[in-house]
Amino acid sequence: MKREISIDGQSPLISQLKQLALKVADTDITVLIIGETGSGKEVLARFLHNHSRRSGGSFIPVNCGAIPAGILEAELFGHEKGAFTGAVQSRKGYFESADRGTIFLDEIGEMPLETQVKFLRVIETGEFQRVGSSETIYSDARIIAATNKNMNQAVAEKNFREDLFYRLRSVELQIPPLRERGRDVLLLTENFVHEFETKHKIAFEGFSPDAAEVLMRYPWPGNVRELRNLIESVLVLEKGNYITPELLEKHLVQRSRYKSLIHDPVRSEKNELHAIYSGMIQLRQEIGEIRQLLQHLIQSRPLTPMLLPDPSPLQAVEEPKPDTPLPLDEIEKRSIAEALASCLGNKRKTASALGITERTLYRKIKAYGL
Repeated sequence: MKREISIDGQSPLISQLKQLALKVADTDITVLIIGETGSGKEVLARFLHNHSRRSGGSFIPVNCGAIPAGILEAELFGHEKGAFTGAVQSRKGYFESADRGTIFLDEIGEMPLETQVKFLRVIETGEFQRVGSSETIYSDARIIAATNKNMNQAVAEKNFREDLFYRLRSVELQIPPLRERGRDVLLLTENFVHEFETKHKIAFEGFSPDAAEVLMRYPWPGNVRELRNLIESVLVLEKGNYITPELLEKHLVQRSRYKSLIHDPVRSEKNELHAIYSGMIQLRQEIGEIRQLLQHLIQSRPLTPMLLPDPSPLQAVEEPKPDTPLPLDEIEKRSIAEALASCLGNKRKTASALGITERTLYRKIKAYGL
């Protein structure tokens, strides 16, 4: 029975990928899949196979990086009895087994150069010889390859044949990393929860809204594979209990080398900048009132140095010339300086007013010399 394969996600990047994949699925064109580790390259390859006229044939996955270089050729093309030490009988290779089906060569960038020469001939003619034999064998296998390497760099460094690279990438499909797929994180989480509730017979009480936000904020260096493994361990170890941000972050810290990114991930930078600019618009409307209030407070009730903000940001800010656009970093600097002044130097209140984290505020203060 054919295994049903789908590409889960509704983000624009995934929708475009599915549309392109469906266009090339029912052809025999060679496809090169580019994507980070754990992003779902084999899932996409199976999707292509299942939506092709070859779906009734075999799908043979081969991890070129997991097979020692000395025996990869024999694994791909087969060998005759006595061809090398340990070859006690003749054996079919993966290309023969994939005849009239699909062979998926994962981590193609790890293929040794000497094997690349023979592989190029298979792509061009479908012909090869088993190791230890002069007999030519033909295989009608569709070839799908995948890598997480920068193949242009590999070609430039002479680690991968240029002619093979261009022959492989008749069609190139790029899988976006999970951190760029927006709310697909929550959709995938829901699917994994349903899968593991059934598998482990667990009634899961769900994630709190704040815990869901942690899932969205985390950069997922291991992509979909990391998310799937995390959801399974959380369901099992927490016995289906309601998951709070504290519980979720505990599991993320235990599993990840990127502990600092849980609270201050790279992917949130754009959101934080957007929040700064949005807060700036509102703050600038109140600048006059804020300055009057600050001046009144200083005159009527002198503040201690601990409470007084550094006046240098306000002194350094010059009024812009009419109709002269300011650079974004200058706008951001002024916005932060004015917010600090309005909050009397209180970093927590300033961060709250700008809609950013205190950690981001401290980083901006240091960057702008405030």
